This record gives sequence, structure tokens and C-alpha cells, in this order.
Amino acid sequence: MKKHYTIPVFVPELACPHRCVFCNQNHITSYDHSPSIEEAKAIIEERLSTIPDESIIEIGYFGGSFTGIPPEEQESFLELARRYKQQGVIQGIRLSTRPDYISKAVLDRLGAYGVTTIELGIQSMDDDVLRRSGRGHTAGDTEIASEMIVNRGFRLGLQMMPGLPGDNEKKSIHTARRIVELGASSARIYPTLVVRDTPLEMLWLDGKYQPLAMEQAIERTKNIVSVFEQNKVRVIRIGLHPSEGFLNGSRLRAGPFHQSFRELVMTEVWNEKFQNHKWRYDEKQVKIFVHPGDYNVAVGYRAKNKKELLNTFHKVKFLGDKNITKGTFYVDYS
Repeated sequence: MKKHYTIPVFVPELACPHRCVFCNQNHITSYDHSPSIEEAKAIIEERLSTIPDESIIEIGYFGGSFTGIPPEEQESFLELARRYKQQGVIQGIRLSTRPDYISKAVLDRLGAYGVTTIELGIQSMDDDVLRRSGRGHTAGDTEIASEMIVNRGFRLGLQMMPGLPGDNEKKSIHTARRIVELGASSARIYPTLVVRDTPLEMLWLDGKYQPLAMEQAIERTKNIVSVFEQNKVRVIRIGLHPSEGFLNGSRLRAGPFHQSFRELVMTEVWNEKFQNHKWRYDEKQVKIFVHPGDYNVAVGYRAKNKKELLNTFHKVKFLGDKNITKGTFYVDYS
């Protein structure tokens, strides 16, 4: 199977009129200016030089709400990506925006430039959580925008943030299920972090907000991933990218940040798969075949899952097999 690559170009909406409690876009993305077209082209060319031939490639405009920047700037970036697509260098164009920044005119523009995937930062499908988070849109706005996107033939991606003010396990799972029902083909899961210089930092300092503990965040995200896996929604990211400010703590005040957060979550997803499997406990050794892309998380972070199985079996061996569907496994006792 051909490998997929997304070349990210960060285009922050520097004049965003909304003040989400969790947001300091510069701290989160490490970008405090919008690149020129020449700079964007240089980013794309540099990344293209590192991608193997015969790959499936898309250009992604991230870092803010793309359809919130001036239309003429949108068109300049979209035209740049369209040229690469017309030349057959890339196969897709992806961008992220807000539900209330979608309209017929917006979709007409994106369609004209060959955009293939539109991601919406919806964060939650609970109106109280959205209100307390200062999102400036409702769950109904998300429903309308998602329907418009899907009906126009774009692929839909939806992003959620477990652990926002007013959120809980039930509301997070409700959001995940609604993401499935709205027709998303992909999802991103960003457990809420307390970033420096945000309203959420002030709520945290005043004792009015408590982020999820690491164990809570892993467990809740695991349950969200299970909803997506069962419904064939591809999870393309779990946890924020580990920027330098997060790694050295200068921009992060509190919350479940770990540079291997996805691996921690997927370790627990696979641990649950193994716990639910009907093992032949009279056997002394076991071989577990998984898709090569699942090998590391099946073994587990710091080999957690393998070590647990070694409490039952004398010998445990994990093997990669490209013929096995991702997310599944086969057991051989010979």
C-alpha cells in the first residue's frame, strides 16, 4: 500500500475575532506570522524532496481557521497548491477551519481550487461546553457545516478536545458518536491543555478549572478511539504536536501533555483488545501477528502489553504481517 504524507503549511488567522479560553495560537503552533507565498513554496519543496516516490501526498493548510483569512490570501495559497495538484505532484489539498466559517460561497471557492478535505475544529458537540469555552459557535453550526461539506463532495475531518470546561466522559463520547454520525472520514483528538497567556490559564490559577490527569486523559481518549475504530473513522492525530515550548515547559502550564501521548493511548487500546481475546491459557507460548503499522503499539509503550502477556505465557512473540487488517490481530500457539 502507498504511504500517505501531508505537507503542513501553517497559516494562522492572526486577526481571529474569537477568544477561545484554551487558545494562544502562537504558543500552540510556534508560528506568529503568516508565510508569504514564496515561503510556503519553499516549505513544500523542502518536504517534497524528502518524500519517497510512489507516495500519496497532500498539502495541508493548518495553524488557524483558513477560511477566516482574507479571500485574496486564501486564493493565493490555494492556487499554489492547485498547481502542484495539476502537475500530479500531489493528490490532495486539505485545510482546517471553523464550523461558522463555512458557507456556500466559501465552498464554491474551495471547490474551484481543488480542495479535497475540509477539517473543522468543533471541539465539542455540547452547547454548554462550547459556551464555557468561548467558541462562538454551537453544535447546530457544526451540524449545518458538516452537512454542507459532505453534500458538496469534500471529505470531512472533525477535531475534538476532551476535557474542556464543563466536559465529562459522557459528553466526550457523545461528541465522538456525533462525529461518526456527521459523516467524518477522519478525526483528531486533542485533550485540553492549559497554555500560558490564555483565559484558561487564569481559570486554572483561580481554581475554577482542573485539566484531566494523565491517566484520565489516556482512558477517555482510548474510549473515544474505540468509537472511531468501530465506525471506520481514521484517527490522524492524538495530542498536540510537541513544540519546543511544550517540551521545555515554557508555554505549558498544566494538563496531560506527553510527547508520546498517542503511543500511550494506543497501548491501552491494544491492551483492551488483548484483555477481551479468548486465549488458550493451557499453551506455553504465543505468536501474535499484527499489521506492521500496529507493531509498536501492540507491543505497547515500553513493551507494556508484551510484559503483561508474559505473566501468562512463557514466551510471547509479536510479528508483522501486511496481510492483516490494521487494528486486528491473529494468534498462533505453535
